[in-house]
Amino acid sequence: MKWDGVQKYWNGRNDLLPMWVADMDFKTAPFVVEALKKRLDHEVIGYTFACDEWYDAIINWVKVRFDLTITREMIDYSPGIVHGITFTILCFTDPGDKVMVTPPVYHPFFLMTEHNNREVVWSPLVLEDGQYHIDFDRFRQDVQGCKLFILSNPHNPGGRVWTKEELQTIASICAESGTIVISDEIHADLTLPPYRHHTFSTVSEEAKHHSITFMSPSKAFNMPGLSSSYCIVPDDKLRAKFFGFMQASEWDEGHFLACVGAAAAYSHGTEWLDQMLAYVKDNIAYLDSYLKERIPSIKAIIPQASYLVFLDCRDLKLSQNELCRLFEDDAHLALNSGTTFGKPGEGFMRMNVGCPRTTLVKALQQLEKAVNG
Repeated sequence: MKWDGVQKYWNGRNDLLPMWVADMDFKTAPFVVEALKKRLDHEVIGYTFACDEWYDAIINWVKVRFDLTITREMIDYSPGIVHGITFTILCFTDPGDKVMVTPPVYHPFFLMTEHNNREVVWSPLVLEDGQYHIDFDRFRQDVQGCKLFILSNPHNPGGRVWTKEELQTIASICAESGTIVISDEIHADLTLPPYRHHTFSTVSEEAKHHSITFMSPSKAFNMPGLSSSYCIVPDDKLRAKFFGFMQASEWDEGHFLACVGAAAAYSHGTEWLDQMLAYVKDNIAYLDSYLKERIPSIKAIIPQASYLVFLDCRDLKLSQNELCRLFEDDAHLALNSGTTFGKPGEGFMRMNVGCPRTTLVKALQQLEKAVNG
């Protein structure tokens, strides 16, 4: 989609360098590919169910990586995290119910809410000192009456890694208001040193009993096409309701390559992931240095997690349409417009730096030329 979809989404154009969709221009981790090849060598593609290796790999990975202790009963397959979040909306809310999001934020959070005839409650984040923060006074007011709060943890597009204290405050407020927290942690494995990701359910007892967590190896190991997502629900009551909802329509029946790929990623992926993150971190540092030295009117919000960088272009004094034209028509770049993530994204663009350095250099040179022009 990232490369071939440019013509589809940019009116047939083929002159744009794509730095938009959140996957990487690196080969999928080789041990994942080998596991898939080995499975296909079996030559029987029949009905399947989640293998023991899948459960064991997830349990071990989240324990080592995030100090999260779970049992296999707490895990269920989900055919993608957006799908999973949509299922929580259908399971725990009725048409007309309120669901809260904190823009700028990953757009399917509010699009899926709207498409399923629920009311979106907007509680915007605050940009201070180059990072996004939660206005907890407003958060406390806005969440009242909301059945769900969808949390981007770590944050997309801003790349914030929420602190344990921030997550504890979210948990306390939402427990008091009777709001279930849906924590999208797809970028957890992309947390950049020295930052440390906190799985939402681990920060307090309130968080444990009022949350559903979604995770996936898809971003970290560049395998989103496998739909290898899963959900973790520690609370017995929430788990019984949500897993029952999923099982009723067999939405939790994963295809055989999804489980094989995820098990391989988590069983063999530590060194590969650490090397990839080091490369991405260097790319981010290069981007930041280049902008400061040569395009100072554009500032990077330095992500604490992920290869996605939110670019603050407000000093250019352009409307969002003009800003998009600058990137597309003058710089010949395909990025995500900041307003994709809600009105607070006005004046911003999201750039994907999960790519070879040569690609990033080319993009920045084109952008520099466009801005100077």
